[in-house]
Amino acid sequence: MFDPTILLVASLAFLLAGTIKGAAGLGLPTAAIAGMTLVLEPRVAIAVILFPMLVLNAWQWISAGDLIRSARQYAPFSVVLFICVAVTAFFAKDVKDQNLMLALGCVIVLFVVVSWSGKLPFLPVKHDLKAQVGFGLFAGVIGGMTSAWAAPMGMYLNMRDTPKEEFVRASGFMITVGSLPLCLSYAQLGFLTGPLALTSLVMIVPAMIGFGLGAMIRNRLSQRIFKNVVLVVFLILALNLIRRAIWVVS
Repeated sequence: MFDPTILLVASLAFLLAGTIKGAAGLGLPTAAIAGMTLVLEPRVAIAVILFPMLVLNAWQWISAGDLIRSARQYAPFSVVLFICVAVTAFFAKDVKDQNLMLALGCVIVLFVVVSWSGKLPFLPVKHDLKAQVGFGLFAGVIGGMTSAWAAPMGMYLNMRDTPKEEFVRASGFMITVGSLPLCLSYAQLGFLTGPLALTSLVMIVPAMIGFGLGAMIRNRLSQRIFKNVVLVVFLILALNLIRRAIWVVS
């Protein structure tokens, strides 16, 4: 297990990440990893995020109902995502921490830009299959390296003009699917050790508490103000990750 200071920082990171997830439906791994990399190496932070990410998104998908329809509708995206996450995680096993920090920082910046960009171009139904494969490939490569693929997934759902309830259901399903090969790959590669797995399980608790708080915020406060504050925090954390990566490399 980690020392108490690291556990405290990780718990606070998951409390914040769960709050963001509950309020916006996305952002759990992005926020938790960005916070934990202040005190942990990127690979360790990714390992710790695995079980909370899997559990919260599975719960989000199941509680939304209509499970079979989601699985059928987003099957192309999910199959490509599953395969690409597994393959990328295996081939990225020797990537240096500095490069992971740089990749994480860039992914978070992409997430912020996509979130702030507003309405993306509409994607017609006739192009949906190609879009699911393309965005699934993009999300799988990013997810296999960083565990954070909310940006390409959010872009696809936004371009399909997905209603709010369907957005929550679809994102829960697709993140659950992508989390499975990442968990298996990290366990197989030795990144998800016993102590890290136990820590990851413990972090489900603050993540769930935060999720409940986020749902309250979503219902009572202006989501626009909350979203902007969160994105500013994300951007600061991302730029710090990029700074650390470039400084260490140079």
